[in-house]
Amino acid sequence: MHPGALLRADVLPALGKTRTAIAGLLGISRQTLHDILSDKQPVTPAMALRLGKLCGNGPDLWLNLQHKHDLHAARIALGAEIDRIPTLAAA
Repeated sequence: MHPGALLRADVLPALGKTRTAIAGLLGISRQTLHDILSDKQPVTPAMALRLGKLCGNGPDLWLNLQHKHDLHAARIALGAEIDRIPTLAAA
C-alpha cells in the first residue's frame, strides 16, 4: 500500500479536515498533497516527519509504508530478472 492510500482512505477522514486545511497544516501545497494522495509522489523523509508530527505517530510508519511499497513495485518490475540471479552460500 502506498502511504497516500492510507492517508486518503483512513487518516484524512478521521481528522475531519479538508485537504486544503491539511496541506496548510503540513506546510505544503495542495498539489503536493494531491500527488501523495494519488500515489504519484513518494513520502520522503521530510514528508514523513511532517505527517508523523501531524498524526502523532512519528515518521517511521510513513517511511516503512513507502519502503514496503517501493520494494513491492521493484519486485514486480524486476521479477524475472531477480529470479535469474542465483543465491550463493558463503564458503
